Amino acid sequence: MEHEAVPPATRGVPVAGHALSLEDLADLASGRARPVVDRVVLARLEALHEAMGAARERGAVYGATTGVGANKDVEVEEEQAEHPRAHGLRLLRSHAASLGPVEDEATTRAALLIRLNQLLAGAHAQLGAGISPPVLGALADAVESDALPTMHRFGGIGTSDLASLAELGLTLVGERPWARGGVAPVALGAADALPLISSHALTLATASLALARLRQLLAAGVGISALSFLALRGNPEAWASPVHAARAHPGQRGVAATLSALVADGPEPVRLQDPFALRTAPQVLAPAFTAAQALEDVLLLEASTPGENPLVSPHGVFHHGQFHAASLATALDTLRATTFGVLTLSAARLALLLRPEHTGLRAFLAAGPRGSSGLMIGEYVVQDVLAELRPATAPSTSGTVSISLGLEEHASFATQGARALRQTAELAPVVLAIEALAAVRALRAAPDRLSPGASALFAVFDEFLEHDSRDMPIGPDVEAVVARVADLALLVRVPRD
Repeated sequence: MEHEAVPPATRGVPVAGHALSLEDLADLASGRARPVVDRVVLARLEALHEAMGAARERGAVYGATTGVGANKDVEVEEEQAEHPRAHGLRLLRSHAASLGPVEDEATTRAALLIRLNQLLAGAHAQLGAGISPPVLGALADAVESDALPTMHRFGGIGTSDLASLAELGLTLVGERPWARGGVAPVALGAADALPLISSHALTLATASLALARLRQLLAAGVGISALSFLALRGNPEAWASPVHAARAHPGQRGVAATLSALVADGPEPVRLQDPFALRTAPQVLAPAFTAAQALEDVLLLEASTPGENPLVSPHGVFHHGQFHAASLATALDTLRATTFGVLTLSAARLALLLRPEHTGLRAFLAAGPRGSSGLMIGEYVVQDVLAELRPATAPSTSGTVSISLGLEEHASFATQGARALRQTAELAPVVLAIEALAAVRALRAAPDRLSPGASALFAVFDEFLEHDSRDMPIGPDVEAVVARVADLALLVRVPRD
């Protein structure tokens, strides 16, 4: 696998079992920051390893003294007496499906960080996996030295990323080559295999990186909405604070206030009442911002708390259902659905921008000879992208399952929801970028419509977008906007209610 370019990292981010912000995780995953593992916290986990050993001495512990899944009642202690590592190695080998696309380095790096952080969280709760110090140390060394395993995509259904994390386990013990860097092979303890793979670390990494991107996109989208509003000479009455204070859905007042500030002192409105694409921007954008915050809350909790099955404490061992990611799956479903609404509203504004009866400008914002097509193809591209994304709005939680001889009869499918969110984060910027291109062309043709509040945002677009509006491929301009989404987001601040 060809390595991705990673910029030099100077800023250290502590990894100690506490919540990692989305921004820190994104910086760590991309190599813009370096992880610093808290070895004091790591050492405190030895007490949980001893507690796991004591629990095994007292009786059956799922996955440690027994098989897993439908083999939950099959004792393996006799084999472990002769070959302490045999059961764990078989578990890792059998669960490492090694099928599907290979995860990219940023996602893999984030997954290792999250898995280590979850394990470290056990030291604070005095409740955790009970993994042996050598395996914990090897994982910490891998995280700090940027050693990455090969992790394939298939094998998770929202009840732990068993297949992908089993590949991590086999790499740590030396049975698989490292894809990048490496640490010395470590001996697997008798109760290390299941606790190592009992986690949604890869799903959480996928969702977290997608969310970091989408949050930037939503902020940029508010600014792009304002530019389109100005180009179309909208009526700001619909965004007035009394309107949104009277029915204050979460996030809506903040979006409406931000939009109002951006378009203040803009052109005189040309309509008593605007089309839905302009009037309902706060109502459509606010649920997406609210859903993004709800997903962030779930991700921060999942990535900084112990959830392995079983969990061990100095007082005993607990078999439970914390591996079920229903809360995560539900939050993912909600954000994908609300983001799709934002995109379809963007498509509606684009349609208005291309119609001369709404802009007072040429059809398709064309320049050059009569009959020029201008941005006509932009609508085709947007509808193609929306059609590609429409299946991703289907709720992953509607899935059903009965596996492992019928004993595991429910799953959240959060893993599939996270992958769908990643697809949304990859394609959604194209939709908003085409709207931005149309809005900027319209405002260039009618610069008197620009408001003071939106001038800085317009200036950014004006700097890097092609000024020649005669017929030519729009791809380079759209790609330029997509590449600058993070910069554009910094210019738009949406306050939380």
